[in-house]
Amino acid sequence: MIKSELIQLIADKNPHLYQRDVENIVNAILGQITEALAHGDRVELRGFGAFSVKNRKPRQGRNPRTGEKVSVEEKWVPFFKTGKELRERLNG
Repeated sequence: MIKSELIQLIADKNPHLYQRDVENIVNAILGQITEALAHGDRVELRGFGAFSVKNRKPRQGRNPRTGEKVSVEEKWVPFFKTGKELRERLNG
């Protein structure tokens, strides 16, 4: 599912809302999650999961095409851990 499909699905289930309002709401939610992660905060949606950022230290990598060693810089990456309810629903 892509964002536009999510917006359409929510708009269809809530006919009292305009699609542009649903789009603004979805964008606001995703924007706040992004903003919190950019500040290094953790975002927890109970039953769904938690978003956080993890630090990846610098390391020696390898170019898969040439086999040449490449220096990979330190970086911060998003991390998602599923919540109990989501895990249970997926497994069973």
